[in-house]
Amino acid sequence: MPLITSILQKVASQIGAVVLVEPEYELVGHITFKNGKKSCFSSTKLNINGFGSAYLAKDKAYSNFFLNKFGYRVPEGKTFFNAQICNKLSNPRNIDDGFNYAQKLGFPLIVKPLNLSQGILVAKVYNQTEYYEVAEKILQINSGLIVEKFYSGNDYRIVVLDNEVIAAYQRIPLFITGDGKSTILELIYQKQEQFIKNERKTILHVDDFRITKKLQKQNLSFDSILAKDTIIYLLDNANLSSGGEAIDLTESIHPDFQKLAVNITKDIGLRLAGVDVITSDITKPMVDYTLLEVNGSPSLSHYAASGEIQTKRVEDLYLKVLKTLENEPMIE
Repeated sequence: MPLITSILQKVASQIGAVVLVEPEYELVGHITFKNGKKSCFSSTKLNINGFGSAYLAKDKAYSNFFLNKFGYRVPEGKTFFNAQICNKLSNPRNIDDGFNYAQKLGFPLIVKPLNLSQGILVAKVYNQTEYYEVAEKILQINSGLIVEKFYSGNDYRIVVLDNEVIAAYQRIPLFITGDGKSTILELIYQKQEQFIKNERKTILHVDDFRITKKLQKQNLSFDSILAKDTIIYLLDNANLSSGGEAIDLTESIHPDFQKLAVNITKDIGLRLAGVDVITSDITKPMVDYTLLEVNGSPSLSHYAASGEIQTKRVEDLYLKVLKTLENEPMIE
């Protein structure tokens, strides 16, 4: 059973709620509270956020527009669309317009899907060939893409529920550590086995073109053998669902960043959110930052799988969410 589903079942039992889970995939469930109220969930999506705000947060272009108007520092970027969407727009921006914009921004830059999650197809591109390779792959499965300026710094997620920061952690991109004898391909398989052992559901796809490109830029291949204790990164994005690692900073996040994350969550109209920022250090006073995105249904399964303390934090979060859903007044 997926970790988040089992956590929801566990905390629901603590308040006398009954959870019915669809048995085949065990991702979708129905909750009946003691007072008769009912609610549903799908993986990490619960009824805690309003539909409009959740939809807005999912569309990175829309949310960046409003957050920028509210005074937050969002990435410089623009959206571009597939042919079908362009035919419907009075001011179409197609894949070639995206490349022209990329040239103005300057390489390297980030190309990512407009409204997908979990770091799917997010890529750092260095030239025209790489731009079109990534953009074409995105537009095959998504209506639009974002061409965005690349910002250097550390990647952090801050999880907020109402006025409280529940968790904060640095996200490290997928990496492997050499042992002086194993090939890179063997090290990736060893990493996958480690994930399985830790009951982490991440699947590492060795056929991911981004991994191949990342290795090539380091003059490496799947057959290369890394010296002992040599660390290399296999992806540029730091999503835990893509194999990234979490360094927990919940106890040391600076109040500046706590306030920032809470305010962003409220201003976008959410109650539960994962606020992703790039900055130098969230444990120190805020000097500069870039708001990468706001996630209205933050996936915390990988974070929860990283340790007992992290699992307890996620349990406490979902217990608070269920109590809120149980006690909210019913709309007649």
